[in-house]
Amino acid sequence: MSDELSPERRKLMTLVSIGAGCAGAAMIGVPVAGFLLAPLFEKAARTWRGVGPVSQFEQGKTVEVRFDDASSVVWAGVTGRTGAWLRHKPDGSFVAFAINCTHLGCPVRWLPDAELFMCPCHGGVYYKDGTVAAGPPPRPLVQYPVRVREGQVEILTSPTPIT
Repeated sequence: MSDELSPERRKLMTLVSIGAGCAGAAMIGVPVAGFLLAPLFEKAARTWRGVGPVSQFEQGKTVEVRFDDASSVVWAGVTGRTGAWLRHKPDGSFVAFAINCTHLGCPVRWLPDAELFMCPCHGGVYYKDGTVAAGPPPRPLVQYPVRVREGQVEILTSPTPIT
């Protein structure tokens, strides 16, 4: 008896091997592709978050407020919190800016004496209305919508803006 396979059997075994390889690649590749592409089709979570009563915020002052990040997962713990710079304008309205610089996402800080937002990473500077004053930032600070509901100041949050 010969140990060699007939040409027909060799062709069949080749097709079976290729089919098994394709099936294995699909079993791994489809979930990986879904994981990588899913964020492109998901709508960004936007939620109104209460940051405190109106009486807590002095008119004309800018303060940092903390809240849960809209894109956070349940198990994120303290890393699932973010913040915004909230100003109570003299006319009684509110404005909120993301704490992230539009250059590379570093946290900006408020300098009350200069009335400027400053990014310590690369020297980005913003005026109190969020527009760029100096440095590398390509755009103004991201502004969050703000409302007052039942005496509470609320910010319409979205995932951390870094673009």
